[in-house]
Amino acid sequence: MKNRLILRAFSALALIGAASPVIAGPSTNLESTFDQTFRTETKVQRSGTISAPVSILPVQTWSPAAAPSTYTSSLEAQVASLANSAQGRIGVAAVDLDTGRTVSVLGSQPFPMASTSKIAIVAAFLQGVDQGRYSLTDRYPLMLPVPSAKYSSTIAPVRAGPTLSALELIDRTIIHSDNRATDALLKVVGGPSAVNQWVRNSAGLSGFRLDRDIATLVRDDGQYDPARVVDQRDSATPLTMVQLLTGIHQGRWLSASSNAVLLSAMERCVTGRGRLKALLPGDARVLHKTGTLSNTSSDVGIINTPDGRTFAVAVYVTGQGGKTYRDARIASIARAIYDGYQVESPSFGRSASR
Repeated sequence: MKNRLILRAFSALALIGAASPVIAGPSTNLESTFDQTFRTETKVQRSGTISAPVSILPVQTWSPAAAPSTYTSSLEAQVASLANSAQGRIGVAAVDLDTGRTVSVLGSQPFPMASTSKIAIVAAFLQGVDQGRYSLTDRYPLMLPVPSAKYSSTIAPVRAGPTLSALELIDRTIIHSDNRATDALLKVVGGPSAVNQWVRNSAGLSGFRLDRDIATLVRDDGQYDPARVVDQRDSATPLTMVQLLTGIHQGRWLSASSNAVLLSAMERCVTGRGRLKALLPGDARVLHKTGTLSNTSSDVGIINTPDGRTFAVAVYVTGQGGKTYRDARIASIARAIYDGYQVESPSFGRSASR
């Protein structure tokens, strides 16, 4: 009931662009282990160095004053009002796949991918299936984390667990955001560098960077507050993520059968019920993947309307006083984009860059 009332309040705020109250809310979905690691979500972790693949960590501080003040359309301005960064950075990108019209608010700024990176990890594996290197019936062990101190090693220790088929691992990775299944697939494809290679060379995208497996990402989460610091490790820009979603939806990089496996899993995703789909009409079809880390929540996906239109959307939210309010931000932004694209003139021309 509490979450329902909060989402209704944010739906009303979408009309006036008001800010949300600063109240911490409980974690409720299957990615809650991220938030449970940090008892107070607004806690800023201690500074210090960690063992990392690079000698100088690629981070920089950020101020809300750096946010742009002009926008290309009334819809983008409305989304920007909902993505107000006074309480933490919010990055948004969306594209109407019928017209090519794009909406962007901090769309070129890196945000923590968290579990939204799992889309690219699965896609890299499925390319291997298309090339005959793997099969969906091949069996691989879950990668189970072994307890270790934060920042104590470049890669967190794991051990092999029960084996599952590749198809089961994919479903667990996307539908339930199972970190152990994700790391199983990541190990098969050759680690983060192999996923980066797929994104850059096969998909032809920049603005995506995967540095760590999920076990290490979770163990070492929280060194920097993403609401105030831009950490390029394990990040993507919202614009890059919608380009990735668009290419997958249009079948540019995978076979029809592999594409169907990934999109089917995204449609059955059970995490983030309070995010992209929370305020959308019940007959809207949402294929998505959520992400959650310390003081950051996200949801990215494909939205299909009952009349056959399709949008790719990526929303990355930091701060805002707690996970419940981050979720509500995502929901209100998604509804504004949905409504804005729905009322857009059908005569709007296709983008030349599409």
